[in-house]
Amino acid sequence: MPMYQPSSRREVDSQVLDLETAVKDGVLGGGGGGGCGVIATGFGSEKLDLKLMIEELEPMDVPMVFICPISLEPMHDAVTLCTGQTYERSNILKWFSLGHCTCPTTMQELWDDSMTPNKTLQQLIHSWFSQKYLAMKKRSEDVQGRVKEILENLKKIKGQARVQALKELRQVVQVHGTAKKTVVENGGIGLISSLLGPFTTHAVGCEVIGVLVYLNLDLNSMSDLLQPAKISLMVDILNEGSIETKINCTRLIGMLIEGTDFASQNVASLSLLVGLLRLVKDKKHPNGVVAGLNLLKTICSHEPVRNSFVNVGAVPQLVELIPGMNNECLELVLHILELLSSTPEGRLALKDCPSTIPNVVKLLMKASENCTQLALSILWSICNFAPEECASLAVDAGLAAKLLLVIQSGCNPVLKQRSAELLKLCSLNYTTTIFISKCKLTRTIQ
Repeated sequence: MPMYQPSSRREVDSQVLDLETAVKDGVLGGGGGGGCGVIATGFGSEKLDLKLMIEELEPMDVPMVFICPISLEPMHDAVTLCTGQTYERSNILKWFSLGHCTCPTTMQELWDDSMTPNKTLQQLIHSWFSQKYLAMKKRSEDVQGRVKEILENLKKIKGQARVQALKELRQVVQVHGTAKKTVVENGGIGLISSLLGPFTTHAVGCEVIGVLVYLNLDLNSMSDLLQPAKISLMVDILNEGSIETKINCTRLIGMLIEGTDFASQNVASLSLLVGLLRLVKDKKHPNGVVAGLNLLKTICSHEPVRNSFVNVGAVPQLVELIPGMNNECLELVLHILELLSSTPEGRLALKDCPSTIPNVVKLLMKASENCTQLALSILWSICNFAPEECASLAVDAGLAAKLLLVIQSGCNPVLKQRSAELLKLCSLNYTTTIFISKCKLTRTIQ
């Protein structure tokens, strides 16, 4: 997909253009820039490199006249054919090298194979991009200056003034990569992190977390934020904040503990687990559901935490979430349940939840292959844990027919082997005839 999208505001015939007319018509967006493509910068008059400008500018709507019809990218070296159509030189040369003797746009045969450099259009393109580039640089300088000013103010101000300054900083770092870099380079992470303490107000804490979640934290910063007192404050804010704050807290805690050997007793408090359960049950906010499930998956990957999660009643709450979930959330929920099924307490909770077997059986061969694999693992754990009770429930829920589908499908051999083992386990309490009859497999077998 091309980086630049042609602007729908105005279409200009791809001919050798008059620069003054183009400026009047608004193709340049008004303003100076000069017809010679020489732009005044803070370092004197110099011609800016067009390729560099295009690379550094963010994707934007570009006037159609600047776009090569072949590559759909801005032209650097525009040339016009005898048909009046203009192309990027390298693109039209490639077209000719393939043996074509026509104009790519009109498909007319060329009566003249010469290419005329479209100097006016080249100047126009350069002037337009120069204006955008210098405006971007000016905004970047303004952002840097404002960020430095806010950081200095945060050292002095308190109360509502501090909240407002942090709110402005949060809004800036959400939008501008320059702002993030400026905060890091000017010691902003340490300054902002220091505002999280025993006397931090809820309003200040929400804004601090809203800033930190958008920054690239180094190991020292993460270690500082993982202090029990600061984690405890984040958890309190997660439980009491707005949905945006809850999501920010969840993502920040995830950033801090992912890939680290964190102290589970400091991070995975009952309060955090309960708060995350509330978040993932709020289906009105899908971003919060995904963020919460991702953090629960990370936390539950640490074995000492799993029993605590089971003890807060997580298993039945997660099982009830399964119907209606998209594949991304299903995989996360199943991954968490599979981790919990590795403990005796988790298997017991899964067995005792009446919705576990029917909800999980329905997922076999319905969602992704990964979901099928996780579902099989969960079913194997609980059926093996209590075969007499669970195997019959699974058969009644239609497990046998699903397992035969897996065995006959193109799934990987590991899935087929696990399905065969589970099918055998489910059949132990029945004679062959009764099992086939009870599972309604006669037609499938035939």
